[in-house]
Amino acid sequence: MDILFYIAAGAGVGLAIGLTGVGGGSLMTPLLILFGFPYNVAIGTDLLYAAITKAGGMVTHARQQTVDWRTVGFLAAGSIPASIVTAQLLSSVFSDSSEYQGILTRSLGVMLVLTATVILFNGRLRDRSAHSEGPIAQFFRQHTDLVIFLAGLFLGVFVTLSSVGAGAFCAAILMVLYPRMPALNIIGTDISHAVPLTLIAGLGHLILLGNVDFMLLACLLVGSLPAIQVSTRLAARIPGRLLQTIIAMMLFAMGVKFAAF
Repeated sequence: MDILFYIAAGAGVGLAIGLTGVGGGSLMTPLLILFGFPYNVAIGTDLLYAAITKAGGMVTHARQQTVDWRTVGFLAAGSIPASIVTAQLLSSVFSDSSEYQGILTRSLGVMLVLTATVILFNGRLRDRSAHSEGPIAQFFRQHTDLVIFLAGLFLGVFVTLSSVGAGAFCAAILMVLYPRMPALNIIGTDISHAVPLTLIAGLGHLILLGNVDFMLLACLLVGSLPAIQVSTRLAARIPGRLLQTIIAMMLFAMGVKFAAF
């Protein structure tokens, strides 16, 4: 019965991903925690789940040439080493997962709140970035590569600690820095960075921390992969923006709860 329940959970998250575009990490990790899985196992398992489920999207965008590989490279130059160092520190500084649970919990809460805020104000963020002429906007334009690298460092640390942020939050950073980049290219660039980041972070949790449940991972994939395909075809018939808003409000509430844990 547990296996069927986990498959159904994977299908539910897969449907939400296909209908709204909201990243799986922000939905799957809180759901697994609500199911009673330890924070560290939920985060580690979800990272590998995200890498596998997004790999197909990366290949598709690469074929369509909707990936800015230079930007992916600068993001990864910051995020991959930061992810490895973060996992190594958790492994060497703490002797047991219970000792760093508070760090994971609060990191998850912060990233859920940030992700929910991005989803709610997505359109305004892009419009304001496109017309902004302030000193901060000018600094970003003059030092884009540095800002991208620093954003990668931030994502490497907090995606490893929370499994959240490689999707919607990274896309928001790209929208601010590249307001004139087509939306499809932002998505393609975002996904193409998320796959190696979540894979490396997930392997760090697996190899260094032992935080991956393979039975759970397999069940989630069995449920979610077909559901994503089905819901993607249904997305045009359902008001995705309304669903995004509802999900964002849920994520915000859960984020506040986890951050205040």
